[in-house]
Amino acid sequence: MRKHLLYLIFGLFISLNVSASYRPEASDKLINDGPYIFIVDNELKVKWIENNVFREDYVSPDNFNEIKKKFKLLFNYDDLKQTSLLRPEYKQSYLNVDSIGIITDIHGEYHTYINLLKAAGIIDKNLNWKFGKGHLVVLGDIFDRGSMVTEVLWHLFGLEKQAVKAGGMVHVLLGNHEFIVLSKNLSYINKKYEKAELISNIKYYDQYSENSVLGKWLRSKPVMITINNIIFVHAGISTEMIQRNLNIEQVNRKFSNKILGKDPAMVNKDEELFFLNKDNGPLWYRGYFRDTSFCESKIDSILKFYGKDHIVVGHTVNKGIISLFNNKILGADTGMMDKHPGEMLIYKNGSFYKSLHTGKRIKL
Repeated sequence: MRKHLLYLIFGLFISLNVSASYRPEASDKLINDGPYIFIVDNELKVKWIENNVFREDYVSPDNFNEIKKKFKLLFNYDDLKQTSLLRPEYKQSYLNVDSIGIITDIHGEYHTYINLLKAAGIIDKNLNWKFGKGHLVVLGDIFDRGSMVTEVLWHLFGLEKQAVKAGGMVHVLLGNHEFIVLSKNLSYINKKYEKAELISNIKYYDQYSENSVLGKWLRSKPVMITINNIIFVHAGISTEMIQRNLNIEQVNRKFSNKILGKDPAMVNKDEELFFLNKDNGPLWYRGYFRDTSFCESKIDSILKFYGKDHIVVGHTVNKGIISLFNNKILGADTGMMDKHPGEMLIYKNGSFYKSLHTGKRIKL
């Protein structure tokens, strides 16, 4: 009891101290951000900003329903506790999936993301999973630029739990902006999060540290997966990758153990790690859409190496879902970060469709 009292007093002191140091202009919007939940000494602690005031508390089975309601969370207290048990799975391959929804490069545009999931039949009006045994794939770049990154992450965290209970799955892949933030580079964060740093006196990247629930969850995620005869990756697979004989398990293992969250200067000292995290690596490659010498024989060699028929990528913005070489390459980044209404890619019983924000589907 005394420990909890001391913690609350300390939290009040921080709130008062930070409020005194941060003086918003009259024209500034009130900042609301969070929650950020941490696992500390086998206890859960929650931190958030409410109307420019930094707050923190313990999370327990007794108060979780109140927290869940306040932040409109889709999961239970036990789901938070079990996060500490998460471990990366390096080889992720799934078969016999008849329905797949793909969305990418959300960049904190929560409302566009929600609208697209509703229009595609992935979630219902209450934002709950309604895709049954289908799989939802998020091709990375949830972070940066937009102002509602936290909301997207928590919705996916909860949707993942709901999907499993329905016999489906949510796959969150890592993009270059996940790498950027977890490597403590804040060059692209929204101004809202810069103000939140001043109010909370916590660096944005520390909200996603290894002892945070979302940080632990993200560090368990892969760079590449396959479902049926399709490879999913954020940016793409270059011919240089197959020349190095890098299979999916190796790529995921190297990113998880040696690249993600590590000091970029140390990563760059290793030639192979440097390659993986630069222009021809899976988080940064743009050759399919920008290299005029890229041809069908090159994609055929890549697909043959991995034993698959299609590659689905994000990262490079196009005006709509784009198909190259008779659906051997599908580009799914349709510019949410530029405030476009966006599109989703849908796979159903062997065919690909673009799903518009209106709900209309167009076969590719």
